[in-house]
Amino acid sequence: MNLSQKKFYPWLVVALLWVVALLNYMDRQMLSTMRDAMAVDISDLESKVMFGKIMAAFMWIYGLMSPISGIVADRVSRKWLIVISLAVWSTVTLLMGYASTYDEIYWLRAAMGVSEALYIPAALSLIADYFTGKQLSLAVGIHMTGLYMGQAVGGFGAFVAAHLSWQSTFHWFGIVGIVYAFVLMLFLSEKRTVAAAGQQTAQTSLGSMLRENLTAISRSLGMLLTCVAYWAILFFFATSSVPGWATKNWLPTLFADSLGIDMVWAGPVATITIAFASFIGVMVGGPMADRWSRKHLKGRIYTSSIGLALMIPSLVLMGYGTSLVAAVGAGILFGFGYGLFDANNMPILCQFVASRSRGTAYGIMNMSGLFIGAIATNVLGTLADKGLMGVGFVFMAGALVLALLAQLFVLKPTTLNKE
Repeated sequence: MNLSQKKFYPWLVVALLWVVALLNYMDRQMLSTMRDAMAVDISDLESKVMFGKIMAAFMWIYGLMSPISGIVADRVSRKWLIVISLAVWSTVTLLMGYASTYDEIYWLRAAMGVSEALYIPAALSLIADYFTGKQLSLAVGIHMTGLYMGQAVGGFGAFVAAHLSWQSTFHWFGIVGIVYAFVLMLFLSEKRTVAAAGQQTAQTSLGSMLRENLTAISRSLGMLLTCVAYWAILFFFATSSVPGWATKNWLPTLFADSLGIDMVWAGPVATITIAFASFIGVMVGGPMADRWSRKHLKGRIYTSSIGLALMIPSLVLMGYGTSLVAAVGAGILFGFGYGLFDANNMPILCQFVASRSRGTAYGIMNMSGLFIGAIATNVLGTLADKGLMGVGFVFMAGALVLALLAQLFVLKPTTLNKE
């Protein structure tokens, strides 16, 4: 019996992907905390508006690639998609350490958006195929803690750069990811609960393969875009993505300005509090949702809704808190709520979308979240230069109220796992 046939192997998959998730968010997060150190050598980064354009570029490219990556993930080996994605974005991280101009940073950040977009739809649909039963929310939640840990570690980018250099920080973080790609090659295995829509026999002609794949893609998109429940999921996912990206990209700056502390400390305060609380949130929300769903089909939806409800007041406190206690309290409340919410996005999607289309479905969700997040990132950059970033956080809280209502009153599942 090979390793992939062992009973514990699904959990090994989660463990392997947990590290990838950590590297995914670590590499994208540390740029937001190293702006001051990099601005010494690249003067254009002193402008918050110019820096916001770099952060938004990543999000626009990531968003454009997300539906494509989801469609690809439904039709090729997700193992190799994940390996290639990790290797490419880690190489980009390595190259960031050699950048010497604003344009170089901008285009490398855009390239990172392409490579990182390939990961999440493939990883979550792979986990969903390994966990089709009672522990799906827990498995997804544990994987998500890797993202939060990466966010926290990335928050120390300024700290590491202060002791080494920002160039060395990018170099070493990139090398770690490249090495780990070889680990995945050895131990990660593919699994499909249904035949991939794009799998064909060797005798099938190229033209037939192309027609059948286009037909399958059209069928999947048609099913998704005519499903009212999917539109509701798309809405609350996109709406909640705005504060998710805002806290990643701008909260260190907001805390540094409002609390009057150095970015070396504002970065960890902003990222660690949210990451730690999110970790607790998914570890509570995953098992809670799994147990609740066995008694009520909306158990996972209710767990997610509690998370959204907690995020609303925390955003107001982030925007207008003036003390370290308020900042930390807001971060903990937001993180815990986001953890409850984040652990259940893919499990809720599985209640309405069949396995063969989940990569595509999650890719479109990622695109919607990234596009609205990119717009918000630019807006917050403009507000930051005017000292009005807190207003933006309050508007995000209002949008979450609408998302909460859509989640509670539109979604009516009939199964835990749609086949």
